[in-house]
Amino acid sequence: MPERIVMIGAGPVGIRFAEELLPLVSEGRATVTVLGAETADPYNRVLIAELAVGEATASELTLATASALPGVDLRLGARVARIDRETQRVELADGSTVAYDRLVLATGARSIIPSLDGLETLGPDSTGLDTRLTAGVCVLRDMADAEQVRSVVERGGRVVVLGAGVLGIELAMLLADAGAIPSVAHFGPMPMPRQLDRGSASILSTALASAGVTLVPHTRAEGVIGVEGDDGIRRFRALASSDGKRIEGDLLVLSCGVRARTELAEAAGLRIGNGVLVDSSLRSWSDPRIFAIGDCAHIADPAEYLHERQVPGGPAGLVGPGWRQASWLAASIAAELDDDAVDNGFVDEHPGVVVLKGELVDIASAGDVSADPFAPVPAGEISPGIAVWADPEHGTYVKMATRDGILTGFVAVGMPRAAAELSVLYLRGGELPADRSLLLRLDDPDADAVGPAGRDATLCICNAVTVGQIKDAIDDGCSSVAEVGDCTRAGTGCGGCRARITELLHAHAGAVA
Repeated sequence: MPERIVMIGAGPVGIRFAEELLPLVSEGRATVTVLGAETADPYNRVLIAELAVGEATASELTLATASALPGVDLRLGARVARIDRETQRVELADGSTVAYDRLVLATGARSIIPSLDGLETLGPDSTGLDTRLTAGVCVLRDMADAEQVRSVVERGGRVVVLGAGVLGIELAMLLADAGAIPSVAHFGPMPMPRQLDRGSASILSTALASAGVTLVPHTRAEGVIGVEGDDGIRRFRALASSDGKRIEGDLLVLSCGVRARTELAEAAGLRIGNGVLVDSSLRSWSDPRIFAIGDCAHIADPAEYLHERQVPGGPAGLVGPGWRQASWLAASIAAELDDDAVDNGFVDEHPGVVVLKGELVDIASAGDVSADPFAPVPAGEISPGIAVWADPEHGTYVKMATRDGILTGFVAVGMPRAAAELSVLYLRGGELPADRSLLLRLDDPDADAVGPAGRDATLCICNAVTVGQIKDAIDDGCSSVAEVGDCTRAGTGCGGCRARITELLHAHAGAVA
């Protein structure tokens, strides 16, 4: 009898898992049911901002349709109400049930809604998973949110973004480029504080200002000011802060972080940390038949933390690790069904590199870059090696942190080729060259390099696609970024590597000419 595998969640990670299981389905060794609360075909939520400003179409974001997953029971508009672990059944909101032998949770994360005076909750949205907010306020997590933003962008309206993390800054840059008037309000002194140090944040702030993005730092948001229209609907007009600032706009986008969707798991009695707690095999601490992957999965060792109230760590918050978890789990299930030995567990060999997408400025960051190279070192401690290059006039900045010559963190602004090479070294745990200036020369306009050195260098971090694989795809006839993506999956995640792929395409075209 085939193994009954049920997946809750039809986002990028859930669909990747279903794709990886297609061989088992075609062989009749497993049945796969995917339950998605949204009615739209599964789409890449990572690129929703591009959809909102008109840089991408809904069809370009589509991940899969039922025809692309032969044999998979893809159910859209199917919201799960509860998990019955005793009977191994999932109950849907319409009262129907689905039986499982293995249940995989890929429920993702929901946006954090801050407590603001005047911000109303207007009941559940069309999926039943999230809440509708005051008209003119959204979180930019789904197609409906994108449509709200699009309507304001098309008339060149004013958009207030609350939060200056990666997503908030990316959105602001896209809005400015599309002709809207964006303002970014944030609590701290500088944007992207988790990824940038003071120098790189200063370069970014200057670039944002020159592009028409207004940064409003030190803003403790306290309330939403609304105005009731002739139709009786109260709409957003301004964001108010504790010090009396009033930031006016036609739309407020909340970009205040996310939290794992764990309600179903918690109601079913599964152990929860900063997500559904799973071990290195991605199996729930509480039930060996239930697994979790992606933004809802908190991987931790139960042998070490089972009796701890607070478990350190949490979901990575990036699509790449989720995709790698999906692929690993599918391979693990196939091995179990074959009675083959399963390896020691999931280990992500590609530590997170954050790439800021946007035509305005190129930023890549990884690891800890907070160390001050001129700060005194306490007795008995060894400070990291720090190398810094800054040219504020031309908007370029690089900072590298090392231990025993091994790159442990970096940030690069306005230097895409150096950033690409540093990403490769960071992912490999590689050693920096003794002459750090060699990396700076990569961005010389006359330099021959068009990407990370070596065919084995990882260019698309989300999908772990190498330079060699992309070059081979181009040699085989791929002539656009989209075609390379169809062939290799490169560029279909966060989109941060598309510029590098374009360089390789141009280099190939020049060589052929």
